[in-house]
Amino acid sequence: MKKAFWSLVLVWCIGSTHAQQKITPTTTLSLQRPKLVVGLVVDQMRWDYLFRYYNRYGEAGFKRLLNEGFSCDNTQIPYAATVTAPGHTTVYTGSIPAIHGITENDFIIQSTGKSMYCVADSSVQSIGGSVKAGKMSPRNLLTTTVTDELKIATNSRSKVIGIALKDRGAILPAGHMADAAYWFDDVSGNWISSTFYMKDLPQWLKNFNAQKLPEKYLSQDWNTLYPIETYTASLPDSNSYERKIKGTEAPIFPIKTSQLFSKDLGVIRTTPFGNTLTLDLAKAIISNEEMGIDSETDFLAVSCSSTDYVGHDFGPKSIEVEDTFLRLDKDLASFFTFLDNRVGKGNYTLFLTADHGGAEVAQFLKDRKIPAGIWPEKEISKRLSAQLEKDFGHQNLTLSLDNYQVSLNTNLIKSVGLDEAAIRKSCVEFLKRQQGVEYVVDMKNPEQESIPAIIKTRLINSYHPDRSGAIFVVLNPGWYHSSDVTGTTHGSWNPYDSHIPLLFMGWGIKKGKTNRSIYMTDIAPTISTLLHIQMPNGAVGTPITEALK
Repeated sequence: MKKAFWSLVLVWCIGSTHAQQKITPTTTLSLQRPKLVVGLVVDQMRWDYLFRYYNRYGEAGFKRLLNEGFSCDNTQIPYAATVTAPGHTTVYTGSIPAIHGITENDFIIQSTGKSMYCVADSSVQSIGGSVKAGKMSPRNLLTTTVTDELKIATNSRSKVIGIALKDRGAILPAGHMADAAYWFDDVSGNWISSTFYMKDLPQWLKNFNAQKLPEKYLSQDWNTLYPIETYTASLPDSNSYERKIKGTEAPIFPIKTSQLFSKDLGVIRTTPFGNTLTLDLAKAIISNEEMGIDSETDFLAVSCSSTDYVGHDFGPKSIEVEDTFLRLDKDLASFFTFLDNRVGKGNYTLFLTADHGGAEVAQFLKDRKIPAGIWPEKEISKRLSAQLEKDFGHQNLTLSLDNYQVSLNTNLIKSVGLDEAAIRKSCVEFLKRQQGVEYVVDMKNPEQESIPAIIKTRLINSYHPDRSGAIFVVLNPGWYHSSDVTGTTHGSWNPYDSHIPLLFMGWGIKKGKTNRSIYMTDIAPTISTLLHIQMPNGAVGTPITEALK
């Protein structure tokens, strides 16, 4: 009996050992990631700019992205407030303004009635520049970014840095845990930061600033890169749709920037040299911070802001915009070559997108018998206030009509015992009667409004109850608010503002393209999947799996 028992025990032990041997891995799997991720946001780049100037681009810039990478040709912004801060935030959070809280560049805190700039932070101090320009941080951002999630995943061993001429274009993509964010100070002409990130600028950046590159670029003046008669994709240089740069006599070439910068170095923003300067800094950061050279993935978030400033002043059909993109194409080619040599071709992943597009100049459309117009926001705001005073017997019942939103003075309304629902109804009825208005939506019950589903969804995605107005206004296509009939703007749901480029290239990326519907919210989940990290905590997008190997 004992002999039979020990025979069974021996068989069980042998079987157990054999089972353990079968499930024990013979090799250790290693997690693979690129050495560096570079995010490029080109401010106010409409999707069609990829092809409007395609025949004039070189082979190593935009064409390289199109030919070597993966292109998402039907990428849309899924909310209505198509402006800089929500755009940059959505790209890096995979979320929407209703969740991440960056609803506009400036918004009103509804509970207090106070205006807030998206990255303003009075608790921090400027580092390296003028006092006001440096009091910035990401504290108003309510969710994590893909850059935050990378820091969390690697126990902060990954290095994350954000840069842009615009503070919001540098700060919001870099997230809460960034090693640094740098932006341009018009007063000093320096790249600066704040005490949110550091106590002092690194010595290499002080040396970079000491080169005084803004002055060097601006002293060259801005003339066309090629003979001006070759700019056939644009209107003639002298036309009535463009706004001149302050200090110049007319919006025509050559633009004598050498005569302007002694008073204001911020003029570099409205020239293609601002993009060149930004990519110069990107190269310096990668070299001096030794990004992309060790086993941990680093992340550099870059925004090229000058395209937005040039677009606002001159409009999409201007030679100035065409020249800016031709010069950016050359700057990108130089930057890609730098990455190939420094980090190694195939060792980095890069994506390029935009924070929003831009409308055709309204008068340009009207002159071609296309419906369009300028919406006189300030005038209508005054008339709305007067109407409410007449109806309810009190002044100042609204705080603003900015950003196509009516912000009510809820504290006053409550204190004097007025019926807020009646005031909302009066606002809606008044605004619906105004020229250029297509829809007016009370955001308390947007589902009940008889408007197209796509517009309704984008309004809801834009609405944050404490950072958005009570009532949203949707203008007719081709209409927008502006203080000037020249130049253009953005900020609507329409395709000219919401259809953006999206291209991926490098490590882990397939060659190809898709025409299916992609959304800005899908970018961060795609990069998260590529890096095998958690998606940002407010993400609502999905990975673009066909772009990944």
